[in-house]
Amino acid sequence: MKNTNNNNNKKKRPPINPNWAQLQQKLKTNNPSKPKEGKNSPETVLGKRKERSEADSNGSADSAPSVLIPTSNDSSVTDAIAMDCEMVGVSSQGNKSALGRVTMVNSWGNVVYDEYVRPVEYVVDFRTAISGIRPRHLRKAKDFWVVQKEVAELIKGRILVGHALHNDFKVLLLSHPKKDTRDTSEYQPFQKEDRVRSLRKLADEFLGVKIQLGEHCSIEDARAAMMLYQRNKKEWERSVKDHLRFKEKRKKFNRKKRPKARDAANLNSISAVS
Repeated sequence: MKNTNNNNNKKKRPPINPNWAQLQQKLKTNNPSKPKEGKNSPETVLGKRKERSEADSNGSADSAPSVLIPTSNDSSVTDAIAMDCEMVGVSSQGNKSALGRVTMVNSWGNVVYDEYVRPVEYVVDFRTAISGIRPRHLRKAKDFWVVQKEVAELIKGRILVGHALHNDFKVLLLSHPKKDTRDTSEYQPFQKEDRVRSLRKLADEFLGVKIQLGEHCSIEDARAAMMLYQRNKKEWERSVKDHLRFKEKRKKFNRKKRPKARDAANLNSISAVS
């Protein structure tokens, strides 16, 4: 009887309101517990920079082609660097190209230089649909002459990789030794029926990635050019050496030929006088 009375005296808990239970479950779903960061955290010193570069170069981190993501954190200026420029329109009709952004990446694909540029002339057309450049990008951009000097110092004495680099040199008002230039638009194995192919097509065929689907990004384009070079570096460098060797032999041959031609001319003149 005693146990029965005690059980009857216990207060029964009221049933949980279904709305409250649903709210608790929703809060747990929306706020998952964050894992503790330990010593073996995968984030690197350059993690934030790399993440920003990836998002910037592909629109979003999720859409970034994995083959173009650097496999090393090394951000040093290597012996070979790839460059890509984006242009804006100047002159009265905006049909003259001027430098709006220049990016350089090292052999690993890490950004070593990336600057928006304020052109000397007034910008009429930002060409945003292709260049990705907007007015806000140029408000605090560096002056053209500053960027030109910095780029010249970086590429000096190094192998420069890129696509249709003559266009970049034109807006930079710079040049680079032919022997140190690796242009993916001029490399014969990349051409089809002796026609120059776009970087977009080369990346699709030889790297299996799609680029330039919307606004172009100089980081992405420079990485694609560098990857094309790295994957064909051995054969490419051999062809460059063979070409330079052929040119040197031709020069020596022409030097030997000139004195003979000069002697023959002298003999003709002497015989004509006599």
